[in-house]
Amino acid sequence: MPREKFTQIYATLKERIESGVYPVGQLLPSENTLIGEFSCSRNTVRRAISELVRDGYVQTSQGKGVCNIFQPIERSSYTMGTIESFRETARRTGQHTATRVVSLERCVAGVNISLQTGFPVGTELFSLSRVHEMDGKPIILNHSYLRVDCMPDLTEEIAQGSLYRYLEEELGMVIVTSKRTITVEPVTGADRKWLDLGEYNCVAVVSNQVYNSQGVMFEYTQSRHVPSIFRFQDNAVRRAGARNSLV
Repeated sequence: MPREKFTQIYATLKERIESGVYPVGQLLPSENTLIGEFSCSRNTVRRAISELVRDGYVQTSQGKGVCNIFQPIERSSYTMGTIESFRETARRTGQHTATRVVSLERCVAGVNISLQTGFPVGTELFSLSRVHEMDGKPIILNHSYLRVDCMPDLTEEIAQGSLYRYLEEELGMVIVTSKRTITVEPVTGADRKWLDLGEYNCVAVVSNQVYNSQGVMFEYTQSRHVPSIFRFQDNAVRRAGARNSLV
């Protein structure tokens, strides 16, 4: 099954749902209708629908069809089940953004960096700090460690743009998965210096270990968010048999 066909169907249905072509609470066209429209196999349509289910756009009901359950998420919200860059989030939510590089330098992972990030001791890394602004306000302070051997020509100019666009479109990297931890932590001096915190004395911290298609962890990023705009949305599914496992 060509991946481009599957992604085309997914993207088209997703756009129609988000734009209201398929109203919330109503059924999507039948499988046979979609197969005819996209000239594809039943499995291809079902895979696209499965991805929409996973992302919280639709719900399937045996004997009835596929129902649109999409509700727009709040501005500045991030989704738990996807790897999305800051610029991609801003484009999706219709906000103006800017990124400022605070520092970019090379280092070698010692014991402390290894324990924090998961990179083996001795790994050559870029240490990158950036401030992300949204609608003119500095709201996220990012501290990243990036494997030098995965992006040896990284510059401040590249880091000021979209790092993921550079990795995917110019270097041909396939970004696959991430391990994400969310905590609440006291503010630091750097937080006070770079973020518009007002009276907040804490920040929401998202730590990511990101892997490519070769199974290599190429990035560790700690994103420190202003609490007033921090939103993460998740789409959870109850595991089959969970009720029967209760004692």
